[in-house]
Parts: sequence; C-alpha cells; structure tokens
Amino acid sequence: MRSHYCGEINESHIDQQVTVCGWVHRRRDHGGVIFIDLRDREGLLQVVYDPDNPEPFMLAEKVRSEYVLRVTGRVRRRPEGTENANMPTGQIEVLGLELEILNHSETPPFQLDDEDVAEEHRLRYRYVDLRRPEMLQRMKLRSKITTEFRNYLNDNGFLEIETPMLTKATPEGARDYLVPSRTHDGAFFALPQSPQLFKQLLMVAGMDRYYQIVRCFRDEDLRADRQPEFTQLDIETSFLDEEAIMPMMEGMLRHVFAHVLEIPLHDPFPRMTYAEAIRRFGSDKPDLRIPLELVDVADVMQGVEFKVFSGPANDPAGRVAALRVPKGGELTRKEIDDYTDFVSIYGARGLAYIKINDIAAGREGLQSPILKFLPDDAIEAILQRTEAENGDLIFFGADKATVVNEALGALRVKLGHEKGYLEHGWQPLWVVDFPMFEWDQGSQRWYSLHHPFTSPNEADLDKLESDPGNCGSRAFDMVLNGTEIGGGSMRIYREEVQRRVFKALGIGEGEAQEKFGFLLDALHYGCPPHGGMAFGLDRLVMLMTGAQSIRDVMAFPKTQSASCLLTQAPSPVSEAQLRELHIKLRNPPGKEKPGG
Repeated sequence: MRSHYCGEINESHIDQQVTVCGWVHRRRDHGGVIFIDLRDREGLLQVVYDPDNPEPFMLAEKVRSEYVLRVTGRVRRRPEGTENANMPTGQIEVLGLELEILNHSETPPFQLDDEDVAEEHRLRYRYVDLRRPEMLQRMKLRSKITTEFRNYLNDNGFLEIETPMLTKATPEGARDYLVPSRTHDGAFFALPQSPQLFKQLLMVAGMDRYYQIVRCFRDEDLRADRQPEFTQLDIETSFLDEEAIMPMMEGMLRHVFAHVLEIPLHDPFPRMTYAEAIRRFGSDKPDLRIPLELVDVADVMQGVEFKVFSGPANDPAGRVAALRVPKGGELTRKEIDDYTDFVSIYGARGLAYIKINDIAAGREGLQSPILKFLPDDAIEAILQRTEAENGDLIFFGADKATVVNEALGALRVKLGHEKGYLEHGWQPLWVVDFPMFEWDQGSQRWYSLHHPFTSPNEADLDKLESDPGNCGSRAFDMVLNGTEIGGGSMRIYREEVQRRVFKALGIGEGEAQEKFGFLLDALHYGCPPHGGMAFGLDRLVMLMTGAQSIRDVMAFPKTQSASCLLTQAPSPVSEAQLRELHIKLRNPPGKEKPGG
C-alpha cells in the first residue's frame, strides 16, 4: 500500500512520486491550501493539497484528526522560509496528487501533544497513547535494545531456549499466580516468577550457554518500578566462574549502550562490596552520581547522655550515622521538617541536625537543638569525620542499623535529586560479596538475600549450620545510576549443599522434596558448575529512555492495583467455567465479604 514510511522521506526523494500511509496528526487550512501532517511510526510528513487538483482537495477538506489516510504525491522542497529544522522531514513536503481515506476516527479521548493527561486515562485508551511520538520512540528503542542483547549473546555462543509458562508452584518469596488445571481436579499450575530452576536444569542437560527474553509473574504489592508481569533477560552458563561471567555481562551492557545510545560505559565497571555499599550509602544499589555519603559516628556517641544517640550507639544491632549536606545551611525550617516527615516513612523517629555557621568559632558557631546534649570532644570528632565546612548541614540517623540505612540512604538520594547534587552521566557498578541470608524478625527465620539456589562461599560452608548470619554468598548485582538492573550468582550444583541451604532456611526434608525434588534429583546426574544473571529489561529501558516509570516503557502495563484499565481485567468468569474447573467462590463478586 505504500512505498515509504512518512519519517523516511528526505531531500534525496525530491521530484520522486511516493505513497505513504498514516494517521492525521494535524490538519490546517491556509487560504484555500490544506496542509496535513501525516504521522506513522517513523515520524511526521507534511502533505499539501491545493484546489488545482479538485478531487483529492475536496477529500482533504473532510479529513479530521486521527483519520487513517493513504497519500500519493510528489516530493518537493519546501518554499524558502517555511522549513522546519526541528523535524527530520522539515526541508521537504509532499504535493498531494491522490488521497484515500482508509478509515475515519471519532474525536480522540485526548490530544496526542497534551502532556497533562492523567495516567489512568492514558492506560484506558492505551492504543491511542501509544501513537504519541514519545511512546513510539520508547517502543522502538526497547526493540533495538533487545535486538542488541540478542546480537551480543548469539555472537558469544549462547542458545535462545524457551522455558514453560505453566509450572509448579514453589512459593519462596513473592506470591505465585495460580492457574487451575481442568484435567487434574484440585491441582494448580503456577506462572513462573522466573525461569531459575529450568535454566539450571538446562545446564544439567549440557546446553552450556542459555538465554531467554522471558515474561515473569509475581503477585506482590506494586511500586513505580514493579509490575505483576514483567520481562527479564535471563542468562545462564556452565564452566565459567564469576570472574568470567561478570566481564562478559558488563561487555554486553557496553555493547548495548554503544549501539543504541552511542555512549561508552566504563571499562571495567568498578566493584564494591555489599558491606561497603551499606556503610557508605545505606543501600546495596547506590547511585554513584550523588557524592553524599553516610559517616559512622557511633563510637563518639557511646558516652553521651542523650539516649537517642547513646542507645543505638551501644546496641550491636544499632547504628548512628551522619550525612553532611554541602551548603545545607540554606535549608529552611520547613524543608528540614519535610525531610523529617520523609524519613519517617522508613521508620525513623526523627532527624537530628547541626548547621555549620562558623566552624572556627567551635560550639558557638553551630546551630542545633541537640548541641546541649553533646560534649565538645564529640562535636569536634563529628566535624572532623564529616569534613564539614561553613554553610554545611549535618543530618543524623540513630536507630536500628536497618532503619538508619534505609532512612538516610533514601534521604541521600532525595537530596541529590532535589538540591542539585546529582552529576550527569552513567555510573555502572558491581556490588559483590553479599551475605547468604537475612534474618526476618517477624517470622523468626532466615531468608535468602537473593534466592535459595545461590551458592555459599566455599570457605563458609561450615557456617550454614553454625553461623548462617555470617555466611557469605557468591552473588553479584549490577547497578546503574542507583537502580539494580541485574542480579546474578554462582549456583549450587551439589545436591548435599542444596539440602543444607534448604535446612538453614527452615525447609525440612519432606518440604524440600515436595517443592524441589525434581531439582535435587537432577543434581545427582552430573550437574556442572554454573552461574548466571537475570536483567530487568523494563527497568533498563526506563533508564535508557529517561522515563519516570516502567509503565511508560511497556506496551500494555497494569496499574498500581494490578488491573488493566484497557481490558478491565481481572474480571469475573462464568459459573460454567468455574464448574468445569471444580472451583466454588467463597466470596462471589457483588457479595459482601464476611465481617465487611
């Protein structure tokens, strides 16, 4: 139906006849001459109809926004003074010779150039929203990113292999999405949270190098960077250790950035231990573009009379840390109160501070409600350790270490973005040497910091039973500008070690066999040493496009409540379908829940 895309027409096509198809982006009638900006996925093209060609001109008069047209015309240079340097096609236009209205359109639910449309409205009419040039460009860039991932992995000997979408429920982490089986009464499949176990089985099978761009499903509470279904670039390889896998993976990201954005990334990526990242930044995914850092001051607070500081300073599970804000003395009282409210989200009960007016004047040159509680030697140590200067402000966090890390770590990022401490560019980072487990106070048990198939350090195997809190793992995360874009590890490939890890997690022999028996059996049959990574494709595309949410880089995302406004899913199903699946609803739609 067409010879060219609209956005591909340029000065090399002058005097040629072309046929293009697309949507009417804008129609303008200028003194008897009709201009139509025709849009397709490659861009905009100005088409001109004049009364000298009456039949298509009469049709052009009937055209309205978002009509679908087929246009045939002759490419010509725009008259001098009418060029548009902001458009790739801005030097030329098409003199319309023929016009066919392929389809009409009602008035769109919103204008495509309106930037203030509510997200709910955009998602309800996503097929219109995706026509916006910004969304088109994001979808095209996403496609280019996946193409370059495939190119790199194919060139490095990886096989693209699909794994099942209907699998076994193994709830270890987020909740599974369950799928009832019609042919197996009372039994359920689960949609995969990741292909983790299947890709390990592929290593047992000798596939050696595997990858897959795969859809994953997790029934969990949503945030801006979470969706119930999302896409991973999943990778696994045999007979390579972390010192071989990590350079290969960062080479892949450098390849993608070079071919998609034409931007070089560091070579090699810097590495930082988990302990250092938490100590300096309060986070295991630090944004290195922000120069602010946390500084430990617990040792100088242990003897102070102020229990808010001395309590956590003397608690093995506590932390007292300072965060120096250059020129933070300019913060108003209201801003400080707002930041205090912000850290309360993370459990912090307050946000103490000291303003540095004149450091040479000692105590008299400082301003803070807490100064009366601090002796001179403690104040001096704080100022020296934080390298404070006149005009600075020092925030303090004092509580359980987890609360201080989360609160001050989040405050550091917020200040970086709001107060101009954010440096431009790309800052990739490897975070390594993760603990194997983390303790959950609520359930009084250990959980895997990554997943239960991550290999412990060989030197720490004896700690699995005696000291799991100090057992290290062979895990490695890739972080980019404060976002974890990939998580990887060496895997457990010996059956006895896997059983010991399950035991440390409180998974008994019977439960382990019921949930993971197929994996434990496979480890008996010559499983090679192996490891791999999974990259969050949606997150990476979000970063590379500058979008604010992964919903803006997914064609048909869900809302924060895990619903689809476009299709109105999830939705009730018929009683006949439920009977076929042997399911009876305890709370049918429209019926009030017990206690409601």
